[in-house]
Parts: sequence; structure tokens; C-alpha cells
Amino acid sequence: MSTTINVNGLAFRPYISAADIRACVEKMGLRISRDYEGKRPLFLAVLNGAFIFAADLIRACTIDCEIAFIRLASYDGLSSSGRVKTVIGLQEKLEGRHVIIIEDIVDSGKTLAEFLPQLQEKGPASVAVAALLLKPEALEFEVPVHYKGFEIPSSFVIGYGLDYGGLGRQLPDIYQLDE
Repeated sequence: MSTTINVNGLAFRPYISAADIRACVEKMGLRISRDYEGKRPLFLAVLNGAFIFAADLIRACTIDCEIAFIRLASYDGLSSSGRVKTVIGLQEKLEGRHVIIIEDIVDSGKTLAEFLPQLQEKGPASVAVAALLLKPEALEFEVPVHYKGFEIPSSFVIGYGLDYGGLGRQLPDIYQLDE
């Protein structure tokens, strides 16, 4: 991993390497494959942050699966705005399907706490959440995370799909705000 980087005027230091992310995602994909053998789950990737994680995760799965995308937003700058809005809606029928939501990061849990009941109304056979990052100290809402990559402290991170002001998503490693 490289040294400290600057994005939109803030300094970020190396935190999780691309190699560690890759190993974690591969393990998660194999676990999901075992758990959903013969079920053909529908992965529901939350844009924009989860797009890289989603691509790597479904490639790590050895089972038949489908993927769809939804855009939910609650962030504004470095912190949650407190409002969750669906920007791009779901078109796929979920009734009787096994759905796995792919999230880049679960912070306060508000986004999922508001979205999961909406999803359950569509009658899926099951709903699970796969999150690359979980911030246990920041959780304000109890949300189930069935597949989690890394538990991290309540600091701001970028890279591997996560951004600050639209920048940093392309970084293969994850960087933490250097406070």
C-alpha cells in the first residue's frame, strides 16, 4: 500500500490492503455459495459505493445467481444526512426470491433499517445482508448483517468503491481519514 494520500483536501492513511480485501471477499463468496446452494439468489447491490465489492463478490460465488442495483442515499459529505431516499428503484420481482443485499458499509444502520421493511413488503423468501465494512460503534439501528467483511472503528474511509465528494472510489485499497 502506498503512503498517505490527499483527496478533496483531506489526508487519508492506508488502512486495509487490496490483498486483504480480496481474501475476505473470496471467503465471503464461498460461504454464500455454501449457504445458497441450489437457491439462485438475487444479489441487490446498493449503488454507488458497493459496485466494486458487488462485482468481486458475485465473481467469488460458485453458484448461479443474479444481480440488480438500487441506489439509496443518506450521506452528505463526511456524515449521514439522517434522511434515506431511494434514487433508483428496483424493477425485479422479489416474491419468493432469496435476496442478498450488498452494502459497502454499514455505519449507523439507518439506511438498511428504513429499506429492509420496504423490501420485506415485496414478499421475498429470505433477505440477507452482505457488507464489506461494519462500524459497530456507530450503529444506532439494529440491522442484521449476515455476511461481514471487516469491523472498523467510527472513522471515515475511502477506496474500493467508497468515496469522499465523489473521489477515491477507484483506489484498490481502503484508506482511513488521518485525524
